[in-house]
Amino acid sequence: MSAAHLMVQCLEAEGVERIFAVPGEENLDLLEALRESSIQLVVTRHEQPAGFMAACHGRLTGQPGVCLSTLGPGATNLVTAAAYAELGAMPMVMITGQKPIKSSKQGHFQIVDVVDLMRPVTRYTRQVVSGETIPARVREAFRQAEEERPGATHLEVPEDILREDVDASPMTPSRARRPVAEDKAIAQAVAAIEQARRPLLMVGAGANRKVTARMLRQFVDRFGIPFFTTQMGKGVVDEAHGCWVGNAALSDGDFVHRAIDEADLIINVGHDVVEKPPFFMREGKRKVIHINFSGAEVDAVYFPQLEVVGDIGNAIWQLNERITPQPHWDFDFAHRVRAALDQDLAGFTERDGFPVHPRRLVHDVRQAMPDDGIVALDNGLYKVWFARNYRARRPNTVLLDNALATMGAGLPVAMGARLVHPERKILAVCGDGGFMMNSQELETAVRLKMDLVVLVLRDDAYGMIRWKQQDMNLPDFGLSFGNPDFVQYAESYGAAGHRVETTDALAPVLADCLARPGVHLIDCPVDYSDSQRQLFKDIPERSRALNP
Repeated sequence: MSAAHLMVQCLEAEGVERIFAVPGEENLDLLEALRESSIQLVVTRHEQPAGFMAACHGRLTGQPGVCLSTLGPGATNLVTAAAYAELGAMPMVMITGQKPIKSSKQGHFQIVDVVDLMRPVTRYTRQVVSGETIPARVREAFRQAEEERPGATHLEVPEDILREDVDASPMTPSRARRPVAEDKAIAQAVAAIEQARRPLLMVGAGANRKVTARMLRQFVDRFGIPFFTTQMGKGVVDEAHGCWVGNAALSDGDFVHRAIDEADLIINVGHDVVEKPPFFMREGKRKVIHINFSGAEVDAVYFPQLEVVGDIGNAIWQLNERITPQPHWDFDFAHRVRAALDQDLAGFTERDGFPVHPRRLVHDVRQAMPDDGIVALDNGLYKVWFARNYRARRPNTVLLDNALATMGAGLPVAMGARLVHPERKILAVCGDGGFMMNSQELETAVRLKMDLVVLVLRDDAYGMIRWKQQDMNLPDFGLSFGNPDFVQYAESYGAAGHRVETTDALAPVLADCLARPGVHLIDCPVDYSDSQRQLFKDIPERSRALNP
């Protein structure tokens, strides 16, 4: 058996169902082995979106997504996707090709040290130097990719190694149970929560596991402790729940931060300092309990006083079993914060000015999407508005990146979600800048006969940076660009193009596109001009008016 066929067998043993790829001549033997396998090959138009799709697969399934590229420029194009998966804790395995290592007549043509290049953005990167070691290398790459905290791993497989005759077989994957928190730590957490007067629960990305989400819902229902979410913790607990007091889309000054300011204890579940700070910690202001798979990484904005380290779902289950509701708990102010937030989120939703205001945009998208529908966000100013104003009803229904926060991921992530959940409504929301970074994947979506809606928010500029430039009182310079006719652009790929020309037209266009099969692109002009005033003046002023 060839090493290439052995490698594919190892991937099948790991449960791999599809590989996202831009193959090259160095892995043609692997490509041929894939042709004869059960694994679906998804050929993309660029390696970076192949990596984003693989990362999305890992994020949604908990099992590493796999992507494949050739050597040199193909491998370097995966670096951003590797950082995206590693920082965002998404399990992903990358396989890249390489020239023969035993004998090559091409000198250093296309050669870069990909293994070392990947080292800062992965937790495991190796060159396979013998076909016989493929089972061990593949097993270790998958094991490390899916360990808590999940992330990216990389294997480089030279052309001549793939052609070796081997006498080996795949390893059987082993599944280790996560260690649980020690009893003393649980007891300390129970005591702190029962002694607190205004405890507050914070739900971060690390809590986004099925068992943990179920335990957290039981926790909130049983004790009535108010909760808020980080951007990447959206939907872990239903944000329509009466105890939800907001999303920390901003680090300070929002309604949710009034509840944070008045809390004497924050139960922090699954937060990681790689995510933008949901609030600024101040020495002596309040006690913070850190509940996570690993210990807290101390930072100037995060230094918890008590840590519960171990399986998060088990830790919350233990708290559910051992906490006794206390008569001195006082959630009145948190409920007032929730009422004020409800009033704020309902405001401006009838604005009919054009281009579309972000508040109206988020409202219309929320109305159009079913509770299990998935919104995949690229990166831009609209992400803040979606994180803040869009109420996620279920886990993994708002896919945003608040770790690497890279542009260009929105469309590929939506496509990855479509392959994992073919039965759901999927909407990609992209700024025009981010969309054009990987817009060529429209062809991939059409070729795969996807049902997918892409909402392109057009302001003809790198809007978020332009907004920051304005905030710094700098001249408007260097951030504007032109765009193609997005309707014609979509149609040139075989997709359907739609243009929003009035604000009232957005909702019916969205509903129509979501109801129809095929790939649909909606060109929607957006107006961010008052976001600075709204987010950093009006909202903080209204939130400060709340008094305990």
